[in-house]
Amino acid sequence: MSEDSLPRELERPMRQAIRLEYWNIFWTITVIGAMGLVLGRSETMKTAWIEDSLGLVPPIMFLIAAHMERRLSRSERFPFGFERVNGLGFFVAAVALTAVGALLLCNALTALWAAEHATVGSVLLFGQEIWLGWLMLAAQLYSLVPPMIIGRRELPLAEKLNDKLLHTDALMNKANWLTGAAGLAGVIGLGLGWWWADSVAAAIISIDVLNDGIKALRSSTAELVDGAPRALSSADLSEDAQQVGKKLLQNFPGATVRLRETGRLIRAEVHDTHAPQLCRHPRDYWPGEDERAWRLAQVSFIPPAQGRDQDGRG
Repeated sequence: MSEDSLPRELERPMRQAIRLEYWNIFWTITVIGAMGLVLGRSETMKTAWIEDSLGLVPPIMFLIAAHMERRLSRSERFPFGFERVNGLGFFVAAVALTAVGALLLCNALTALWAAEHATVGSVLLFGQEIWLGWLMLAAQLYSLVPPMIIGRRELPLAEKLNDKLLHTDALMNKANWLTGAAGLAGVIGLGLGWWWADSVAAAIISIDVLNDGIKALRSSTAELVDGAPRALSSADLSEDAQQVGKKLLQNFPGATVRLRETGRLIRAEVHDTHAPQLCRHPRDYWPGEDERAWRLAQVSFIPPAQGRDQDGRG
C-alpha cells in the first residue's frame, strides 16, 4: 500500500460506500424520471423535481473524490496528494445546495405574492381520463422510498469514514420525507381548491434545501481555510479534535496546539515546544479508541523562537 492511499481501516467501508453511491445514483435517476413525467404546472412538483435532481450532486462528487483519493499518487505538481479533494467536493455540493435552495425559495415566494393559481388537469391513460394529481401523488410516494433506505445505510458509513460529503448526502436522503410530505400536501391542497397550498409547499421544500446548503457551506468553508476541524453534521467543533487538543496539551504543557482538517484526517501543530527525544507515531497521541486513531495523521513540533541556534535551526 502506498503512503498516498487510504488508511487500511477505511478500505472496506470505502468500497461499501462507493457501491452504495452507485445504487444511489441509479435510484435517484428513476425518481427524477417518475417525477418529471407528472410535473404539470404545479410549483410543488417542479421544486421537488429540482431537489431530486440536485440529489445527484453529492454522490457524483463523492465518487470523483473517492477515485482521486484512492487512485492518484503524489506528484511534482501535487506534492501532498489528493486527501483534500473530498473537502473540495463537499464545498462544491454545498454551494450548489445553497444557490438552488435560495433560487427555489425566491420562486415560491414570488408565486405566493402574485397569487398564482396553479391548476392540475387530466391526462388520458389506457383510454381513461385520470386526474393528473393522482399520478403526482403516486410519484411523490415513490420518491420517498429509495432515499429513506439509502440514507439510513449511508449514515454509519459516513461516520466510519468521517466523510462530510457522504454524511451530507445521507442527511439529504433521510430528510426527503419532509419534501415528500410537503409535496403530497401541496398536490392535495390543489385538488381541494386551495391555490396557496402549492406555493407554500414549494417554499417549505426550498427552506429545507437552503438550510442543508448553509450548514454544509459553513463546514466546508472552514476546512478550506484551515479552520479547526468541524463535526460531521454541523459547524460545531469536532469532538475528536477537541480531545486530541486536550491530550497534546497534557503531554506538552505550556505549548500552543493548532489543529486543522485535510479531508477526513486531522493534522496537529504543537508550537513553542521541542519535539520529544523519543519519536512517536501520530496515532500514539490519539485519545480515543484505537480503531479511530487513523484520524490523526500528523503531529508537528515548532520550537520557541528563542531556542534557535546560530544557524537558524531549532
